[in-house]
Amino acid sequence: MRSPIRAYPGTLARLSALDQLAEPLAGAIARLFGGGTVKEVVSGTWLGHPAHPMLTDVTIGSWTSALLLDVLGGRRGRRAADRLIALGVLSAIPTAATGLSDWADTTGTTRRVGMVHGMGNTAALMTFAASWLARKRGARLKGTALGLLGMGIGTATAYLGGHLVYERGVGVNVTAFETPPSEWTAVAEEAQLAEGQPISVTAGPVEVLLVRSDGQIHAIADRCSHLGGPLHQGSFQDATVTCPWHGSVFSLETGELVSGPARTPQPRYETRVNEGRVEIRPVTEA
Repeated sequence: MRSPIRAYPGTLARLSALDQLAEPLAGAIARLFGGGTVKEVVSGTWLGHPAHPMLTDVTIGSWTSALLLDVLGGRRGRRAADRLIALGVLSAIPTAATGLSDWADTTGTTRRVGMVHGMGNTAALMTFAASWLARKRGARLKGTALGLLGMGIGTATAYLGGHLVYERGVGVNVTAFETPPSEWTAVAEEAQLAEGQPISVTAGPVEVLLVRSDGQIHAIADRCSHLGGPLHQGSFQDATVTCPWHGSVFSLETGELVSGPARTPQPRYETRVNEGRVEIRPVTEA
């Protein structure tokens, strides 16, 4: 079924004019957050999943509850409604920061849709801030009307947020659905593996990074769990690999995440040499 609503994100994705603003803005945001602790905090590396979706629940929940009190709470609910509007406005600041960080890592048509998502959220935030000011000045009806308008804008942009996650995979562990063969599988000749020279091989449908380090052969998923960067093109140091796209660092031995912005480790594989060929199979975690 092709409805106008379903076509909405696709229409935005084709608006190449958005690139004129999106590209320099994304670059500025990337420089602002850098690649260290600040980036890890706003990315949700410490949580094990993106921080942005969790924070949106606070903002949207506060505004939704406020509007319900406006409609159903009568005079007794006014003070609580006003406080909830204020809470939503304040919580929108860290919510926006985490969303901007995630958006700056995207590219192409996904970045365009995310650009409109952010612009809509900014408009919703400004509308709710105006609603709070109107309430403080005693213009209750105007404040309620502005709140309803802000919720309408926020709902439209929330739809785009869902599209970015569930259709475009922003914030999703890209290795989650990889299904390598469960048995030992030959993937390369041992002679192909020179010390410290990584190669990308395939095990069934899955791309795997192979590298010999200190005489041992390590194997982890080649696609970075963050946004799919090719790890075999990254930099290697102290038994770790750094993603060439966004700088996430993983242990070659265990696949564990050393530093973000990734939030999840890389799937790892056992290795062995059998008759001159390197074989791998997934590690079954306890």
